[in-house]
Amino acid sequence: MPGWKAEHIPDQSGRTAVVTGANSGIGYIAARELARRGAYVLLACRSAARGRAAVIRLRAEVPGAEVEFAPLDLADLGSVREFAKSYGQGRRTLDLLVNNAGVMALPFGRTADGFETQFGVNHLGHFALTGLLLPQLLAAAPGARVVNVSSGFHALGDIDFTDLDSARDYRRWVAYGRSKTANLLFTHELSRRLAAAGSGIVTAAAHPGYASTNLHSGASTQEGRTLTSRVMALGNTVIAQPAASGALPTLYAATAPGVRPDDFFGPRLGWRGAPARSWRAKWTLDDKSGERLWFASEKLTGVSCASLSR
Repeated sequence: MPGWKAEHIPDQSGRTAVVTGANSGIGYIAARELARRGAYVLLACRSAARGRAAVIRLRAEVPGAEVEFAPLDLADLGSVREFAKSYGQGRRTLDLLVNNAGVMALPFGRTADGFETQFGVNHLGHFALTGLLLPQLLAAAPGARVVNVSSGFHALGDIDFTDLDSARDYRRWVAYGRSKTANLLFTHELSRRLAAAGSGIVTAAAHPGYASTNLHSGASTQEGRTLTSRVMALGNTVIAQPAASGALPTLYAATAPGVRPDDFFGPRLGWRGAPARSWRAKWTLDDKSGERLWFASEKLTGVSCASLSR
């Protein structure tokens, strides 16, 4: 693992990958490097214009890459269902699902289905997508993987099951931290259920550390906070590691031999460096909380993973 780089990714020929939020940042780099190693990659993006532009850019950078854009809005469960239905009609198996897309520290808002935006997009949308694509993942097992992209900011908050929607007390950074805790609890519980079902699917998680992407300035730009946007841009330039480096923990979790169920990878130094197993808060490994979040997520999304019932 020390010094692991994108060129160490094993051959991915014959494998199919779905990467959410793949039009920029970590998602784009992950999609590009998987395609470079021979995978067929579906770029699942909310914006059709940005998604198609990413496909054109990727094909220019990796001639011969097998990539395609498909619309997916994780803030709309109807869109998630349409994506999964379309995928299932076209392909029988799925080797790799990278749940990368996310929003960070937004002002309070709600998704199309009425969920607080950060919890709805970062967790519930990906929970529903994974559940709906589970038949294709199971058909590709053993060898299939699910990678959930979390954050070191998960340390900001455990799940509050009495206020999942943050309706009682919304603090944008705490809500973000809780959504990233949900990513890790989902990884933990999905790993437990897959093991109990005897499946060979490996579910792992990763975080990019402090990487230079547009995620950091999304909220301030949306709200017109010019000074904050400039500070974020300066931090990206001076302190952050490049997006290509930030994508390495995700790519390691997705492709490296020896990745174990419920592993969590991040930069070696916490905020930058080569991929390494990462520290995680103890509440992200709590079996009861994982099961409770699973049941709540099934109820909220209407997506039930019957084959993984416990």
